[in-house]
Amino acid sequence: MQHINVPPENHVKVLNGQGWVGLIDQLGSEISIVNAARVSFGKLKEKMAAADVKLLHYLLDNKHTSPMEHMAFTFSIHCPLFVRGQWHRHRTWSYNEISRRYTEIDMQMYVPPVIRKQAESDRQASVEWNSDTEAEMQGIIDAHNKASLEVYYNLLEKGVAREQARGVLPQNMMVTFWGTVDLNNLLHFLELRDHSHAQWEIREYAKAIKALIKPLIPNVAEYYKSKGQEW
Repeated sequence: MQHINVPPENHVKVLNGQGWVGLIDQLGSEISIVNAARVSFGKLKEKMAAADVKLLHYLLDNKHTSPMEHMAFTFSIHCPLFVRGQWHRHRTWSYNEISRRYTEIDMQMYVPPVIRKQAESDRQASVEWNSDTEAEMQGIIDAHNKASLEVYYNLLEKGVAREQARGVLPQNMMVTFWGTVDLNNLLHFLELRDHSHAQWEIREYAKAIKALIKPLIPNVAEYYKSKGQEW
């Protein structure tokens, strides 16, 4: 039995190796999309041809999204709690995650590889800093992470229930969850999260997902690339 905190074989590491996203399973392919679009005509094909690519681009151009829902993916994601919180805003996904009510093994904490400062004109954004105190601030974060873990384990040793002891753990705690989503809603997720306005951490995960699924949806990826998006 494989441990959940071990990434699946097909994965991409992010956050300087502290996190990862892996592809566990998929349903359908690009031919499933065009077959779904043609189902009203009672036609079924087994391989993509030039006409199918043209149809696929037509569907994307005209936002005929329902055929995209016939292809789906399941990912395993290892990320900080605050990234998971942003991710779960996408309620079109299905989620299951490791619970700290049941286990205290493999507790890991995130330390930002780069420290950013608050943007002056946007209260929800950050900007590059290049501060000469970066190492000091990373040390402060790391010390707090470790101190929180020490308090947590101390509470467990004194008999406090895991479901209460976990309350002292910070937003930098790493969590592992599964997320399943159809292609239509995944493309919407990627549009929002691989964007200059998205927080750097979750944007790294969006880029990793693109790398994982690009070989599986080459014509969809090429379509978005032709529109100036990074794929």
